[in-house]
Amino acid sequence: MASPSEHASFLPPVLTFLSAAVIGVPIFRLAGQSAVLGYLVAGVLIGPFGLSLIAEPETAASVAEIGVVLLLFIVGLELHLSQLVSMRRDIFGLGTAQLLVCSAALGAAGSLFGLAPSAAVVVGIALALSATAVALQLLEERGDLGTPYGGRSFAVLLFQDLSVVAILALMPLLAQAGHGAGHGTAEGPWFSEAVGSTGKALAAILAVVLVGRYGLNPFFRMLAASGAREVMTAAALLVVLGTALLMQEVGLSMAMGAFLAGILLAESNFRHQLEADIEPFRGMLLGLFFMSVGMSIDGGLVKASWPLLFGATVGAILLKVALVAGLFRVFGSPWLDAVRGAAILAPAGEFAFVLLPVAAGLGLLDANATRFAVALAALTMLVGPVAAKALDAVLARRQPEMPGDGPASDVVENAEARVLVIGFGRFGQILTQVLLAEGIGVTVIDKDVEQIRSASRFGFRIYYGDGTRLDVLRAAGIGRVELVCICIDDREAALKIVDMVHEEFSSVRTYVRAFDRSHAVELMNRDVDFVLRETAESALAFGRAALEGLGIPPETAARTTADVRKRDVARLVLQQAGALPEGVAGWMRGSVQGELKPEPLTAPQRPARALNAETRDIIGTARREAAQRTLEPETDASDA
Repeated sequence: MASPSEHASFLPPVLTFLSAAVIGVPIFRLAGQSAVLGYLVAGVLIGPFGLSLIAEPETAASVAEIGVVLLLFIVGLELHLSQLVSMRRDIFGLGTAQLLVCSAALGAAGSLFGLAPSAAVVVGIALALSATAVALQLLEERGDLGTPYGGRSFAVLLFQDLSVVAILALMPLLAQAGHGAGHGTAEGPWFSEAVGSTGKALAAILAVVLVGRYGLNPFFRMLAASGAREVMTAAALLVVLGTALLMQEVGLSMAMGAFLAGILLAESNFRHQLEADIEPFRGMLLGLFFMSVGMSIDGGLVKASWPLLFGATVGAILLKVALVAGLFRVFGSPWLDAVRGAAILAPAGEFAFVLLPVAAGLGLLDANATRFAVALAALTMLVGPVAAKALDAVLARRQPEMPGDGPASDVVENAEARVLVIGFGRFGQILTQVLLAEGIGVTVIDKDVEQIRSASRFGFRIYYGDGTRLDVLRAAGIGRVELVCICIDDREAALKIVDMVHEEFSSVRTYVRAFDRSHAVELMNRDVDFVLRETAESALAFGRAALEGLGIPPETAARTTADVRKRDVARLVLQQAGALPEGVAGWMRGSVQGELKPEPLTAPQRPARALNAETRDIIGTARREAAQRTLEPETDASDA
């Protein structure tokens, strides 16, 4: 029977990892660096070439891979098949170009340092692949995954994951060619094995698609009916890890399997619940993965060959940034987006730690070259986030959020909260003043520490957290309130919260602050109970005051303002129904994020007049474009 000391033997390494994360990451975040860098440096320090606090880093690395798996699953949940289809040009065009160009350039550089042709090809491919976990974590921290350059970067990463199985299948052929063996023909064993592995992979993907399409929703509905939330968490992990293991067994990457599972569940009603359940595991295991990469850096090799190793690291990053930025430009990205995307993709990928040992086992690389290439890949992952952060400091434009200036109150409410307010910025502070004046119980959610401190002076129930997470909404008591007021200034986050509330808490009414007119139309399409554009009423009040300042009687000013408000609401309803042109149709389909153009509610008494040459050019161009848009529907109709 095992002794108590043996049962507790797993605790020291766990405590070491937790301590390293708790100490290292906040230090780097306070220094303005990415959390990824904090994890990597922490791994170096606790690893065998640092303080030697972890004796077997390989064990940690095998567990840490699950963090990358869960990350890809959550990314898959955020995508839809239609979005994936729309990205096909970037996935297969830009992705293919990036892998081929970077592999050729880095392989050529390896040849200059004396590598054999086959070894140079392997090292070039390994370094051309990018670090999915590092890139997605950096994009997530920036909030840029939904931007054009973030989407292109993700497309490249997705193609790289898809290409790994082909690369692994071709390596035996490369080894045979390098040794002069003539068994790479269609009659040779390699061809038969390749056909068999491809067939197994396709069969596994088909099975996952069929089960995901027809089986997962009924499965989760049955579990949800049981009312056991912990079983839902177990089921989410079972689906993700089971799919990942199946993909690994047929030769694909675990991350690819998890991404496929996420895509299949992206349309599910349980998508937000699954995301909230997986998120805590993903964060911790992804941090463990970064620490395991730091532990893999060979300190002895770094000490013995540091000039060559660090020179190769800087050279590889700069070469990769230049090549990828050029390819982004070819595919239509502006220079700023191209350079930022290239910096995100500069570190070598996780699969370098898979490809290089396999190549060594096939005789493509000798032991010294393998150690050097592995250390080089790890160092690019260590230096890459620093380079990306430095680039942000030079290129990014930061717009500090204006602090709220609502007056504080010392009134304390004791009644049960009837309203949940998400976002305690300037808008939320003024709203809660009205609720406070009537003694209405309020719970506030915000993830800004300063806003939380401000809310504490109001006597509200306060919950520090991200309002876009379902578990946070549950913990804040959304199921017990009468209505939720969404007061954040992030339009996408507001839409996500509305979807979650409608799916999970249909009895709770939704009152939402709209960012602008287009956002208001999209919220109306989601059947929110009340929507208000953040500047509409203040602008109307401002206009009424301006009329009175010009000598218009107050009654007339009030009547005119009310008439404008009524006509503006009527136009908004027509725009929601798609009854007005001006780009509404395309925007309503969601294929292109269009823009509702401002139009006068009262017919102008005379045409617009330009007072200088520059203005005449601008107005003339705008009129020609408007005329062209007017003619296009007629041309389409006649053609039909």
